[in-house]
Amino acid sequence: MPTVPILMPQLGESIAEATVVRIDLVLGGEVKVDQEVIEVETSKATMGVTTLCRGTVKEILAKEGETYSVGTLLALLEVSEEEVAKAGVDTMEAASDRRTAAAAAPPLEKNLHFALDDDSYEEAPAVVPSVKGLPVPTGTMGAHYISPRMRARMNDMGLREADISAIAGTGSGGRVTVEDLEKFIDYIETWPSSNASPMRLAVADAMRRSWTRPLATVGLPVRLDRVLEHRRQQDPKPGLTLYVLRAFALALVEDPASAGFLMGQKVVHPRAFDIGVAVQVEDGVVVPVLRKVDQKSLQELTNEYSQMVERGRRRRLSEDDLRGGIATVTNFGTFGLTSGTPIPLPNETLILGLGAGVKKPVWSEQVEAFLPVTEAELVMTFDHRVVDGGGAGLLLSRVAKLLQEPEKL
Repeated sequence: MPTVPILMPQLGESIAEATVVRIDLVLGGEVKVDQEVIEVETSKATMGVTTLCRGTVKEILAKEGETYSVGTLLALLEVSEEEVAKAGVDTMEAASDRRTAAAAAPPLEKNLHFALDDDSYEEAPAVVPSVKGLPVPTGTMGAHYISPRMRARMNDMGLREADISAIAGTGSGGRVTVEDLEKFIDYIETWPSSNASPMRLAVADAMRRSWTRPLATVGLPVRLDRVLEHRRQQDPKPGLTLYVLRAFALALVEDPASAGFLMGQKVVHPRAFDIGVAVQVEDGVVVPVLRKVDQKSLQELTNEYSQMVERGRRRRLSEDDLRGGIATVTNFGTFGLTSGTPIPLPNETLILGLGAGVKKPVWSEQVEAFLPVTEAELVMTFDHRVVDGGGAGLLLSRVAKLLQEPEKL
């Protein structure tokens, strides 16, 4: 008699796999049309797998507690010829005949645009790591799905999805299984390690949340000669960070929506131009917030900033000192870096970075000669849901233009 497969169905547009939690099948038992015979659990809900026709259970391949990808063969039914014709279902024998015919046919010209053939319900082969040590998964389908069992084990161990990115999954489509996780934990057991500090854990959590958004970065070289000349005439001398901070605030006053954040179908605009400054401390970064930057002079900001940095490095900042910023400025040029891609905090849409100044020869039409110019890279990373590349470019150009008139800052 013909046999009909019971396959793991497509349970949702983004569902690649599901875990079997209950099997209501008995070898030799009868099943009806549209009878729920297997209960499965996805990351979103519990659902049932139903039969397409009447028949007798010939073989049960699925196991409770195991996770299977969409299209995996879960069980086989033995059905009559009349039932096959009546229900219009595909049989294992028909699929086998098609594969045999396809194998005997002349080879087709290779084409990158292809579809799955009729045996797509068979379980995908296990993923073979491409390198040793920290293996790299070669599969993609289902690799990002985490089964309920795996998620429960990760919760027990205090792990997040990003923490298992170094593990090559051997499950269907590259899925990382509990066994893969346990094997990897055993593998690194003897490696040197240290406990992450609360500061490092806080930074890691903030960056994980930030990276859930579509972030993009634009850059623009800016001349610093006029800023440096103006700075030499000041007492006390403002840092380059404060010049950028002040120019950034004035540019945002002209375009406040760029610093807004998306909440549902609304862009919430800033109510004040409070901007944070990234300060490197032991094992991490803190971002104290300077209030109403658009309304304060460079000298006022210099005194306030010095106090904030001092308190930050002594870990004496209050919660109020760290909250409420609409954007951040970071000067990675202090480390000699000429460029970078800073990441905004989760509650902010923008972060502006300044690279190290570099002397460059620039041609002058006035004197018809190359003149030495100090130039630095100004980069801005933004939430692309709120700001487009053109808008970010205009905002960055405005900041660069304001820096050419430091006396107005």
